[in-house]
Amino acid sequence: MIAIERERIKVMELVKRKHLTLKDACDCLALSYRQVKRIFKKYKTEGSKGIIHKNRGRKSNRKTKDEDITKILKLQKEKYTGFGPNLMSEKLELDGIKIDHETLRKILIKNGLWERKRNRQKHRSRRERKQHFGEMIQLDGSHHQWFENNVKKSCLMNMIDDSTNTTLSLMAQEETTEAAMLLLWSWIDKYGIPMSIYCDRKNVFVTDREATIDEQIAGVEPKTAFGLACEKLGIRIITASSPQAKGRVERNHAVYQDRFVKELRLLKINNIKGANELLKTSFIDNLNKKFSLKAANEKDFHRSIAKSLDLRNVFCYESIRTVSNDYVVRYENKLFQIHKDNKLLPRTAIYVRIDVA
Repeated sequence: MIAIERERIKVMELVKRKHLTLKDACDCLALSYRQVKRIFKKYKTEGSKGIIHKNRGRKSNRKTKDEDITKILKLQKEKYTGFGPNLMSEKLELDGIKIDHETLRKILIKNGLWERKRNRQKHRSRRERKQHFGEMIQLDGSHHQWFENNVKKSCLMNMIDDSTNTTLSLMAQEETTEAAMLLLWSWIDKYGIPMSIYCDRKNVFVTDREATIDEQIAGVEPKTAFGLACEKLGIRIITASSPQAKGRVERNHAVYQDRFVKELRLLKINNIKGANELLKTSFIDNLNKKFSLKAANEKDFHRSIAKSLDLRNVFCYESIRTVSNDYVVRYENKLFQIHKDNKLLPRTAIYVRIDVA
């Protein structure tokens, strides 16, 4: 017996004893006079049983038969292991059993054959800014329709200091190794060598290829050309697992996509060369004046460039090639002859260096 039924029995008993009228009972139960009259008639003839719903305790006509449940459980173990309720209910129709997916889900849960898998969001804690200028630089490329009259997208390579929001950028056709190297080169010329670079796992910055036999023997991890350049400079590469992890540079993209696009429109610049000129001459300096912050610690973590270091030997592509008996080297299906007047003639192998600029 539920609470509503118990309340009705109490009121009907008061009506029966003439402590209440049927009209008073309507107000107590919030029912119409016709309905209260019908309930009271049943109470007088059947007592409390007349108030209780007649379907209480009876099996539903739509209840799944026990033999069907037994067959379903057997099919689940033998044929439909791992099937979810939605898919399994569709397949069961082919076996002659029509059952709603929600009913099936309840049957499977009751028998311990299904458990809802919740896609719980991974907990993330906020990372505070680095304390020093140059301690960590975030690097990323922003593919966008920078020139409004040009449908084709180009890429803005963007670097931003994690501590101060100081930014430096370079426009390129794509997010390439050469563009990343040139941007880092510009940063080093302007501020010095940073401690670390925070970037995503694109093959421009890091590689997931297997180490060659020579690398395995030497105990060297495979690196991209950009990774080798950073290794020579003592810059640590830190990779992010999600765009949110390097949120500083991602949010800075939005600033460029708003302000830089409008600036290009006002000056009627519609090519990469003109965009880079604008970045170098005024736009970046104005942006840093407006949005850069003061570092929590005044000590600058950038390192100066050694006098003996030539950055052209850092920002380049290096590859080892075999020297043939006639002192010819093959590189990208092109043959290069080593002349006799070279002071040191290589014997078996040679480093091939291709400058990026």
